Amino acid sequence: MKHLLLLLMSFLLSLPASSQKKDFSYKFYGFVRGDLFYNTRANMAPVDGNFYLFPLNEVLDADGKDLNATPNGSFYTFTTRLGLDIQGPRIGTARSSAKIETDFGGFSASTTMIRIRQAYVALDWTNSQVLIGQTWHPLFGSVMPDMLNLSTGAPFQPFNRSPQIRYQYKKDRLRFTASALWQLQYLSSGPKGMSEDYIKNSCVPELYAGIDFASDKNWLAGAGVHLISLTPRTTTEWNNKTYKVSERMTTYSYEAHVKYTGNNFTIAAKTIMASSLDQTALIGGYGVSKINENNGEQEYTPFRHSTSWLNITYGKKWKPALFVGYTKNLGTDDPLVSSDKIYGLGLTIDQLLTINAAISYNLANWQIGIEYCPATSWYGQVCPESGKIVNSQAVTNHRILGVMMYYF
Repeated sequence: MKHLLLLLMSFLLSLPASSQKKDFSYKFYGFVRGDLFYNTRANMAPVDGNFYLFPLNEVLDADGKDLNATPNGSFYTFTTRLGLDIQGPRIGTARSSAKIETDFGGFSASTTMIRIRQAYVALDWTNSQVLIGQTWHPLFGSVMPDMLNLSTGAPFQPFNRSPQIRYQYKKDRLRFTASALWQLQYLSSGPKGMSEDYIKNSCVPELYAGIDFASDKNWLAGAGVHLISLTPRTTTEWNNKTYKVSERMTTYSYEAHVKYTGNNFTIAAKTIMASSLDQTALIGGYGVSKINENNGEQEYTPFRHSTSWLNITYGKKWKPALFVGYTKNLGTDDPLVSSDKIYGLGLTIDQLLTINAAISYNLANWQIGIEYCPATSWYGQVCPESGKIVNSQAVTNHRILGVMMYYF
């Protein structure tokens, strides 16, 4: 399959764009990327350690030694990317286009494999656009950090690409966005782990509505609201019997963002009142707040987290950059029945503070950089009465990352 795909790409690249189909034009793009990293301890870092989130809590052995206090590191190139932009004919008064984008960051039991990053079609009018397919989650948005780490600011900046139907309308300096989203690669947590079944059985997609304001040159600012409604279970085992249940967990999140672009520097920031956004690589989730004694049907309450980040970059050829991210657990809306019946990412973390300091050398097609990232997680126990964390203690990881990228 891999050889067939490479042969097809070679054939397409050898053809003039205008000869492939009338009224269509094609443009390939992408990069070759290598990541060399070292950590002082074990971390929550999917994609085989490349997608770095936060240090893991202490796990003590029989002698009281921390099993997670073990250095690790590696070198990978599987985030190398290939994309295809397609400009098509007009459909009525709309300009048609499409995008296909892939990398090698999908994992099987033994090796990396090709995965879909983006795949969508779009229709553009003078002031509006309709997009159908998989692309960036609107919470990722138009303001994101400029940094070397593959996680691009997660778990403070939402990171997610999802199937969606999106509508955007532009009027003067304003842009309105409305999206309905489903889950595929980035999944919510629940009673049976991470699964798309919770949103599939819900029959209600994720919903987002937002507004952006752009000045003539320097400023971009905006805000948005997000809704997620999950069905954690459709059946339950209770007192050795199986019952059909009707369960739902619905909650809202709110975000605001701003960016200033100068001649040689940028300053960007985002803040989120996040509620059950673990499918976007943010810390969050929900727990059981009530159990029906007759059939075991459960009610749920979301955890709420305050999440913010600030990013500053300076220069063009030589570019130093600073990123600071902070998350705080604010607890749950309702009391929990137990601290064990919770589902999500990092729910025993009270606070998380991460700093990324980087410098890169940039040419037209090259980027070489190094980044140092100390990150501290404060772990503790979940208090069932409030959902907040008590008796916390700090755990710190130091990460050094080297990146090489060649763009084409």
